[in-house]
Amino acid sequence: MQQTFGSEVLFIGMPGRSEVPDMEAFVADYGVSGFEHAIDDTGDLWQTFGITSQPSFAFINDNGTIETHRGALGATALAARVEALTLP
Repeated sequence: MQQTFGSEVLFIGMPGRSEVPDMEAFVADYGVSGFEHAIDDTGDLWQTFGITSQPSFAFINDNGTIETHRGALGATALAARVEALTLP
């Protein structure tokens, strides 16, 4: 997704309340180093976006509206959600 939409959309990975080495291991294990990751060691970011479990996605449009999807999204569904954010 980062390669396809990276010039139009900012992707940020955010693991659960964990330490930096745990996040680095996750990034390496799943090959998701192509975009930024943030540590949420207090859980404040998860709370802000209404995230309660992994996997989850928070989609934020240009006017700041947040839509959260709890659960997995396959590549096709994720691409459709991201495309919807980039439409004029």
